[in-house]
Amino acid sequence: MNRKVVITGMGIYSCLGKNLEEVKDSLFNGISGIVFDPVRKEMGFRSALTAKLDEPDLKKELTRSQRVYMPEQAKYAYCATRDALKHAGIDQEFLDKNEVGLLYGNDSSADAVVKSVDTMREKKDTTLVGSGAIFQSMNSTVTMNLACIFKLKGMNLTVSGACASGSHAIGLGTLLIRSGLQDCVICGGAQEVNPFSIGSFDGISAFSTRENEPTKASRPFDKDRDGLVPGGGAATIVIESYESAVKRGATILAEIIGYGFSSNGDHISVPNVDGPSRSLNMAIKDAGIDIKEIGYVNAHATSTPVGDRNEAKAIANVLGDHKPEVTSTKCFTGHEMWMAGASEVVYSMLMMKNNFIAANLNFENPDEDSAALNIPSERVEKKFDMFLSNSFGFGGTNSTLIVKNID
Repeated sequence: MNRKVVITGMGIYSCLGKNLEEVKDSLFNGISGIVFDPVRKEMGFRSALTAKLDEPDLKKELTRSQRVYMPEQAKYAYCATRDALKHAGIDQEFLDKNEVGLLYGNDSSADAVVKSVDTMREKKDTTLVGSGAIFQSMNSTVTMNLACIFKLKGMNLTVSGACASGSHAIGLGTLLIRSGLQDCVICGGAQEVNPFSIGSFDGISAFSTRENEPTKASRPFDKDRDGLVPGGGAATIVIESYESAVKRGATILAEIIGYGFSSNGDHISVPNVDGPSRSLNMAIKDAGIDIKEIGYVNAHATSTPVGDRNEAKAIANVLGDHKPEVTSTKCFTGHEMWMAGASEVVYSMLMMKNNFIAANLNFENPDEDSAALNIPSERVEKKFDMFLSNSFGFGGTNSTLIVKNID
């Protein structure tokens, strides 16, 4: 069995907007979501740059007993999933009657752990930690909360694959549907934005220090890039078999035609060229396409010197003379980490559906490797019907997705 897998709904809670329309407008108009956070400077951060996100107030939507189990990122994921289900035309009755699966990328829940430990150390009494602490602090917090809130009955699993988590969640969901084990899967990725979650990144000098011009700090592929900017939020896409979508009369947005993956088998934090190249080639082979059909590449490029260089080499090696536009939407959002693989599918979908490619902001001077790619520094008005999206993570985990438009 090798069933066709389609996208029928999307939702997002991002520094670029709290819904699809707001996010599309930010991408179209070149509006960055990166700011300077004085609180981080007071905490001793080397870089106080971050994506700006407001934590949603869910008092009118969820009960107190539901909210108490939810850390920051689970709230973002709830908002994105609520909107994605509505976009897909799926109501609670459908969820009650069908075994809908859930695969969501998440690889930390630092804030809840820090608060629990602080309480134990200060009060010397574990009972004061609170009943919700354990559920907030687990890596699987997002899927356990969403599965209970939406009463889901299918696959229920958190994918922890570092910064490829969200992409792998979509890829694995695709495999489940292709094989006939699920008809519909809610997929996505979530990332907490609090300072505790990324303090260790700051400690190893991973972040840009261009604090005097926050919106110019994240500059993927640019010769003068000096590190990434942390971001976060959540993105959800609803995928299902073509037969399932047709049966319920859903609007089919696109088809997931390729999923590739690999491990670098090398350094824990320094990416190489071989691993990403194999992931790209596997996705292309899985999709069964001519590379010339790829109209746009959403690169992983996080604005780090080595990572961007090696990805540029991998893309150039695999695509050869074919030169579609290549951009990294992290120039707008910073690195959304566990969320990024899912959100970048949403960003690419919004561009594909609206016939434009957002600018690779701050791309002013190419280096030797990025000069080999077609990287637009301004928005491109273009109709394209297929994109490739890369996501790579610590430990050398790589994921590549290829999505084809359906009008």
